[in-house]
Amino acid sequence: MSSSTAGKVVVVTGANEGIGYHLARELLANGYRVAAFDVADDGARRLVEASPDRARFYACDVTSDEAVEGAVAAVLDEWDHIDVLVNNAAVLEFAPFTDTSLESARREMEINYFGTLRLVRAVLPGMLERDDGIVHVVGSGVGQTGHAGLSGYAGSKGALEAFVRTLRSELRHTGDAVTLLYPPATRTRSASVLGYPDVVTKEPAEVGRKLAAKVETRGPSVYADASIKYGMALTRLVPGLAWRGTARFVDEAPRMQATDGEAERAPVE
Repeated sequence: MSSSTAGKVVVVTGANEGIGYHLARELLANGYRVAAFDVADDGARRLVEASPDRARFYACDVTSDEAVEGAVAAVLDEWDHIDVLVNNAAVLEFAPFTDTSLESARREMEINYFGTLRLVRAVLPGMLERDDGIVHVVGSGVGQTGHAGLSGYAGSKGALEAFVRTLRSELRHTGDAVTLLYPPATRTRSASVLGYPDVVTKEPAEVGRKLAAKVETRGPSVYADASIKYGMALTRLVPGLAWRGTARFVDEAPRMQATDGEAERAPVE
Protein backbone atom coordinates (compact mmCIF):
# COMPACT_ATOMS: atom_id res chain seq x y z
CA MET A 1 0.00 0.00 0.00
CA SER A 2 1.38 3.39 -0.97
CA SER A 3 1.51 6.07 1.71
CA SER A 4 0.14 8.49 -0.88
CA THR A 5 -3.04 6.44 -1.40
CA ALA A 6 -3.69 5.26 2.17
CA GLY A 7 -6.89 6.83 3.45
CA LYS A 8 -8.01 8.23 0.10
CA VAL A 9 -11.62 7.42 -0.76
CA VAL A 10 -12.83 6.68 -4.28
CA VAL A 11 -16.48 6.16 -5.26
CA VAL A 12 -16.98 4.05 -8.40
CA THR A 13 -20.44 3.74 -9.95
CA GLY A 14 -21.31 0.71 -12.05
CA ALA A 15 -18.77 -1.26 -10.03
CA ASN A 16 -20.37 -4.68 -10.13
CA GLU A 17 -18.77 -5.85 -13.38
CA GLY A 18 -16.82 -4.80 -16.45
CA ILE A 19 -14.53 -1.81 -16.31
CA GLY A 20 -16.04 -0.52 -13.07
CA TYR A 21 -15.38 -3.78 -11.24
CA HIS A 22 -11.80 -4.12 -12.44
CA LEU A 23 -11.09 -0.44 -11.78
CA ALA A 24 -12.35 -0.82 -8.21
CA ARG A 25 -10.37 -4.03 -7.69
CA GLU A 26 -7.17 -2.39 -8.92
CA LEU A 27 -7.73 0.67 -6.74
CA LEU A 28 -8.05 -1.60 -3.73
CA ALA A 29 -4.81 -3.35 -4.69
CA ASN A 30 -3.18 0.08 -4.86
CA GLY A 31 -4.24 0.95 -1.33
CA TYR A 32 -7.32 3.14 -1.83
CA ARG A 33 -10.57 2.85 0.07
CA VAL A 34 -13.33 2.12 -2.45
CA ALA A 35 -17.08 2.58 -2.27
CA ALA A 36 -18.69 0.44 -4.98
CA PHE A 37 -22.09 1.71 -6.17
CA ASP A 38 -24.38 -0.47 -8.29
CA VAL A 39 -27.87 -1.93 -8.46
CA ALA A 40 -26.42 -5.46 -8.40
CA ASP A 41 -23.95 -6.81 -5.87
CA ASP A 42 -22.49 -10.19 -6.79
CA GLY A 43 -19.24 -8.77 -8.13
CA ALA A 44 -19.10 -5.86 -5.70
CA ARG A 45 -19.56 -8.22 -2.76
CA ARG A 46 -16.45 -10.09 -3.86
CA LEU A 47 -14.53 -6.84 -3.60
CA VAL A 48 -15.74 -6.40 -0.03
CA GLU A 49 -14.89 -9.98 0.88
CA ALA A 50 -11.37 -9.59 -0.50
CA SER A 51 -10.74 -6.21 1.19
CA PRO A 52 -13.17 -5.89 4.11
CA ASP A 53 -11.18 -3.06 5.69
CA ARG A 54 -11.13 -0.84 2.61
CA ALA A 55 -14.09 -1.82 0.40
CA ARG A 56 -17.78 -1.09 0.85
CA PHE A 57 -20.78 -1.82 -1.34
CA TYR A 58 -23.78 0.49 -1.51
CA ALA A 59 -26.89 -0.43 -3.47
CA CYS A 60 -27.47 2.63 -5.62
CA ASP A 61 -29.87 3.22 -8.50
CA VAL A 62 -28.49 6.35 -10.16
CA THR A 63 -31.97 7.27 -11.43
CA SER A 64 -33.13 7.86 -7.85
CA ASP A 65 -32.30 11.09 -6.01
CA GLU A 66 -32.98 9.36 -2.70
CA ALA A 67 -30.76 6.35 -3.49
CA VAL A 68 -27.85 8.53 -4.64
CA GLU A 69 -28.07 10.91 -1.69
CA GLY A 70 -28.39 8.00 0.73
CA ALA A 71 -25.38 6.14 -0.68
CA VAL A 72 -23.18 9.24 -0.66
CA ALA A 73 -24.27 10.06 2.91
CA ALA A 74 -23.38 6.51 3.96
CA VAL A 75 -19.87 6.85 2.52
CA LEU A 76 -19.40 10.15 4.33
CA ASP A 77 -20.65 8.62 7.59
CA GLU A 78 -18.20 5.75 7.17
CA TRP A 79 -15.11 7.57 5.88
CA ASP A 80 -15.85 11.29 6.41
CA HIS A 81 -14.92 12.44 2.89
CA ILE A 82 -14.69 11.48 -0.79
CA ASP A 83 -11.50 12.26 -2.70
CA VAL A 84 -12.41 10.92 -6.14
CA LEU A 85 -15.70 10.15 -7.89
CA VAL A 86 -15.68 7.92 -10.98
CA ASN A 87 -18.98 8.12 -12.88
CA ASN A 88 -18.87 4.87 -14.81
CA ALA A 89 -22.46 3.53 -14.74
CA ALA A 90 -24.20 3.71 -18.11
CA VAL A 91 -26.59 1.80 -20.35
CA LEU A 92 -27.05 1.41 -24.06
CA GLU A 93 -29.57 0.12 -26.54
CA PHE A 94 -28.07 -1.05 -29.80
CA ALA A 95 -30.51 -0.62 -32.69
CA PRO A 96 -31.13 1.72 -35.60
CA PHE A 97 -32.77 4.97 -34.50
CA THR A 98 -35.95 4.09 -36.39
CA ASP A 99 -36.25 0.88 -34.35
CA THR A 100 -35.83 2.57 -30.96
CA SER A 101 -38.43 4.26 -28.77
CA LEU A 102 -38.46 7.56 -26.95
CA GLU A 103 -38.75 5.55 -23.74
CA SER A 104 -35.43 3.83 -24.39
CA ALA A 105 -33.76 7.15 -25.23
CA ARG A 106 -35.12 8.67 -22.02
CA ARG A 107 -33.78 5.73 -20.04
CA GLU A 108 -30.32 6.13 -21.53
CA MET A 109 -30.32 9.84 -20.73
CA GLU A 110 -31.73 9.24 -17.25
CA ILE A 111 -28.98 6.80 -16.32
CA ASN A 112 -26.02 8.00 -18.36
CA TYR A 113 -26.51 11.77 -18.17
CA PHE A 114 -28.81 12.59 -15.26
CA GLY A 115 -27.39 9.74 -13.19
CA THR A 116 -23.98 11.38 -13.48
CA LEU A 117 -25.44 14.78 -12.55
CA ARG A 118 -27.07 13.28 -9.47
CA LEU A 119 -23.77 11.86 -8.26
CA VAL A 120 -21.88 15.07 -8.93
CA ARG A 121 -24.52 17.15 -7.13
CA ALA A 122 -24.31 14.86 -4.10
CA VAL A 123 -20.50 14.66 -3.93
CA LEU A 124 -19.30 18.06 -5.14
CA PRO A 125 -20.28 20.19 -2.09
CA GLY A 126 -17.98 18.16 0.14
CA MET A 127 -15.18 18.35 -2.39
CA LEU A 128 -15.57 22.12 -2.67
CA GLU A 129 -15.40 22.42 1.10
CA ARG A 130 -12.12 20.50 1.17
CA ASP A 131 -10.96 22.17 -2.09
CA ASP A 132 -9.18 19.04 -3.27
CA GLY A 133 -11.45 16.65 -5.16
CA ILE A 134 -11.54 14.95 -8.54
CA VAL A 135 -14.66 14.06 -10.52
CA HIS A 136 -14.13 11.68 -13.42
CA VAL A 137 -16.87 11.13 -15.99
CA VAL A 138 -16.34 8.13 -18.26
CA GLY A 139 -16.64 9.43 -21.78
CA SER A 140 -16.67 7.74 -25.15
CA GLY A 141 -15.41 8.58 -28.60
CA VAL A 142 -18.93 7.99 -29.92
CA GLY A 143 -19.99 11.13 -28.07
CA GLN A 144 -17.84 13.03 -30.57
CA THR A 145 -18.16 10.98 -33.75
CA GLY A 146 -21.48 9.18 -33.41
CA HIS A 147 -21.90 5.45 -33.98
CA ALA A 148 -24.43 3.54 -36.06
CA GLY A 149 -27.02 1.89 -33.82
CA LEU A 150 -26.11 3.91 -30.72
CA SER A 151 -28.12 7.12 -31.12
CA GLY A 152 -29.24 7.25 -27.49
CA TYR A 153 -25.93 6.23 -25.98
CA ALA A 154 -23.89 8.51 -28.24
CA GLY A 155 -26.27 11.38 -27.53
CA SER A 156 -25.93 10.93 -23.78
CA LYS A 157 -22.14 10.78 -24.00
CA GLY A 158 -22.08 13.91 -26.14
CA ALA A 159 -24.18 15.69 -23.52
CA LEU A 160 -21.75 14.59 -20.83
CA GLU A 161 -18.84 16.00 -22.80
CA ALA A 162 -20.51 19.44 -22.83
CA PHE A 163 -21.40 19.16 -19.13
CA VAL A 164 -17.85 18.28 -18.10
CA ARG A 165 -16.31 21.10 -20.06
CA THR A 166 -18.80 23.56 -18.56
CA LEU A 167 -18.31 22.36 -15.00
CA ARG A 168 -14.54 22.36 -15.42
CA SER A 169 -14.72 26.00 -16.44
CA GLU A 170 -16.84 26.84 -13.41
CA LEU A 171 -14.36 25.11 -11.08
CA ARG A 172 -11.25 26.65 -12.60
CA HIS A 173 -10.57 28.84 -9.55
CA THR A 174 -10.94 25.98 -7.08
CA GLY A 175 -8.72 23.09 -6.08
CA ASP A 176 -11.21 20.62 -7.57
CA ALA A 177 -11.01 19.03 -11.02
CA VAL A 178 -13.48 17.40 -13.39
CA THR A 179 -12.32 15.24 -16.27
CA LEU A 180 -13.47 13.11 -19.16
CA LEU A 181 -12.04 9.64 -18.63
CA TYR A 182 -11.69 7.66 -21.87
CA PRO A 183 -11.33 3.87 -21.96
CA PRO A 184 -10.65 2.08 -25.26
CA ALA A 185 -13.16 -0.29 -26.81
CA THR A 186 -13.37 -3.01 -24.17
CA ARG A 187 -14.31 -6.68 -24.31
CA THR A 188 -17.27 -6.49 -21.93
CA ARG A 189 -20.50 -8.45 -21.92
CA SER A 190 -22.44 -5.55 -23.37
CA ALA A 191 -19.88 -4.58 -26.01
CA SER A 192 -20.21 -8.02 -27.55
CA VAL A 193 -23.44 -6.88 -29.25
CA LEU A 194 -21.44 -4.43 -31.38
CA GLY A 195 -19.69 -7.21 -33.25
CA TYR A 196 -16.13 -5.97 -32.78
CA PRO A 197 -13.42 -8.62 -33.13
CA ASP A 198 -11.11 -9.24 -30.19
CA VAL A 199 -8.20 -7.69 -32.06
CA VAL A 200 -9.68 -4.19 -31.71
CA THR A 201 -10.84 -4.47 -28.10
CA LYS A 202 -9.14 -4.70 -24.70
CA GLU A 203 -9.77 -6.92 -21.70
CA PRO A 204 -11.68 -5.18 -18.86
CA ALA A 205 -8.97 -6.13 -16.37
CA GLU A 206 -6.33 -4.39 -18.47
CA VAL A 207 -8.46 -1.29 -18.90
CA GLY A 208 -9.31 -1.17 -15.20
CA ARG A 209 -5.63 -1.39 -14.31
CA LYS A 210 -4.69 1.44 -16.66
CA LEU A 211 -7.48 3.71 -15.48
CA ALA A 212 -6.70 3.02 -11.83
CA ALA A 213 -3.16 4.22 -12.40
CA LYS A 214 -4.58 7.56 -13.61
CA VAL A 215 -7.33 8.04 -11.04
CA GLU A 216 -5.65 11.11 -9.56
CA THR A 217 -4.96 12.74 -12.94
CA ARG A 218 -6.55 16.17 -13.19
CA GLY A 219 -6.25 17.07 -16.88
CA PRO A 220 -9.39 17.81 -18.91
CA SER A 221 -9.11 14.52 -20.82
CA VAL A 222 -7.65 11.37 -19.30
CA TYR A 223 -6.95 8.45 -21.63
CA ALA A 224 -6.40 4.85 -20.61
CA ASP A 225 -3.53 4.62 -23.08
CA ALA A 226 -1.99 6.26 -26.12
CA SER A 227 -4.04 4.18 -28.56
CA ILE A 228 -7.32 5.75 -27.50
CA LYS A 229 -5.77 9.23 -27.25
CA TYR A 230 -4.37 9.26 -30.76
CA GLY A 231 -7.25 7.27 -32.22
CA MET A 232 -9.75 9.84 -30.99
CA ALA A 233 -7.59 12.69 -32.26
CA LEU A 234 -7.49 11.11 -35.71
CA THR A 235 -11.24 10.55 -35.88
CA ARG A 236 -11.87 14.14 -34.85
CA LEU A 237 -9.78 15.24 -37.80
CA VAL A 238 -11.32 12.72 -40.20
CA PRO A 239 -14.80 11.72 -38.91
CA GLY A 240 -15.40 9.43 -41.86
CA LEU A 241 -12.76 7.06 -40.53
CA ALA A 242 -14.90 6.30 -37.50
CA TRP A 243 -18.03 5.78 -39.57
CA ARG A 244 -16.33 3.45 -42.02
CA GLY A 245 -14.38 1.66 -39.32
CA THR A 246 -17.42 0.78 -37.23
CA ALA A 247 -19.97 0.12 -39.97
CA ARG A 248 -18.32 -3.06 -41.17
CA PHE A 249 -18.54 -4.56 -37.68
CA VAL A 250 -22.06 -3.52 -36.73
CA ASP A 251 -24.11 -3.93 -39.90
CA GLU A 252 -24.79 -7.58 -39.19
CA ALA A 253 -24.59 -7.48 -35.40
CA PRO A 254 -27.69 -8.54 -33.42
CA ARG A 255 -29.74 -5.70 -31.92
CA MET A 256 -30.18 -5.84 -28.17
CA GLN A 257 -30.14 -3.78 -25.01
CA ALA A 258 -27.18 -3.64 -22.68
CA THR A 259 -25.96 -1.73 -19.64
CA ASP A 260 -22.77 -0.65 -17.93
CA GLY A 261 -22.78 -1.47 -14.29
CA GLU A 262 -26.59 -1.70 -14.18
CA ALA A 263 -26.54 -5.46 -14.21
CA GLU A 264 -30.17 -5.98 -13.22
CA ARG A 265 -31.05 -4.81 -16.71
CA ALA A 266 -27.99 -6.32 -18.31
CA PRO A 267 -24.49 -4.29 -18.82
CA VAL A 268 -21.45 -1.25 -21.28
CA GLU A 269 -18.03 -0.79 -19.99
